[in-house]
Amino acid sequence: MKNLIIAKVITALLFFTGLAQAQTLMGSAASMEKQYQLARSYGFNFVNTASEVQRNINSSQLVRVNPDRYLALHDVSYPYAVSETKLFLDRLSAQYYSACGEKLTVTSLLRPRNRQPSNASVRSVHPTGMAVDLRIPPKQKCRAWLENTLLSLEKERVLDVTRERHPPHYHVAVYAKQYETRVASIYGSNFGQPVTELRSQSEREVTEVATVASKPVARTATQQSYVVRKGDSLSKIADRTGVSVPQLRSANGLRGNVINAGQKLRIPTTRDVAVAASKNNVVAANEFTHRVSRGDTLWTIANRYGTSVKQLRRANSRTSDSLQVGQVLKISRG
Repeated sequence: MKNLIIAKVITALLFFTGLAQAQTLMGSAASMEKQYQLARSYGFNFVNTASEVQRNINSSQLVRVNPDRYLALHDVSYPYAVSETKLFLDRLSAQYYSACGEKLTVTSLLRPRNRQPSNASVRSVHPTGMAVDLRIPPKQKCRAWLENTLLSLEKERVLDVTRERHPPHYHVAVYAKQYETRVASIYGSNFGQPVTELRSQSEREVTEVATVASKPVARTATQQSYVVRKGDSLSKIADRTGVSVPQLRSANGLRGNVINAGQKLRIPTTRDVAVAASKNNVVAANEFTHRVSRGDTLWTIANRYGTSVKQLRRANSRTSDSLQVGQVLKISRG
């Protein structure tokens, strides 16, 4: 009887330990197995070699992930993922940029099995393009935001996140079909609209932004002005009215942060913000920059960003192919 009681206590401890770990950044063999089995149930192919990558692109399992205003790629050899993981990155990076004012950095996406690091699990879903590795932000505020957001999504059972130590990064396995269903439930009949529109809405979603900041005051279509009071600042007014400081500057033609008591400011409506974000996102999706690294050529840069050498020359008014390390090039796919 005593042994039976001890066994039950141990079982209960293991059960509750498993529940606690489910909402931490600790990985487990069970979570790796779940990722692997889900990938198989989705019918995803496990890419074994680099030569198989193009085959999966042609079959539409893999789509290209390009850096842009919100997203940076660092030493990513194969910038491809399944479409659901790309959708996750599109939305998360817009939210992260809105919360932290910096780009979300991806350090790995698709990895063929024969290119996996020696410490990788045999159950890894990186060869399917279902997983993504994210750089750990150096700023505590941004790190807390990202971890809280990822853990909240893990709680909804649409992904699994682990903080890896060697090298340091967040490993995120997106549960493709569950995540797609979740996004579709948010947007309803609007799901499937252009990514730029989903992103502009994603930046404004409160439900996914796991932050300790106060909830902004809801704005109506008629709330369009604000009289500055003593002690006010643009950041305080932005928090109070639910808009951003750049949006306030833009709506009032301000170049800096100086405002005066009694000054009347125009507060952009939700519609104003949506229209401006849509326009800015369309431009940002097609125009960004690249700093030349050692070994770069116009051809490798064009291939990385899904453009052409001719377009690169035109965007940078170049007639020569010679490049200098540190040189900044405009990238335009439009």
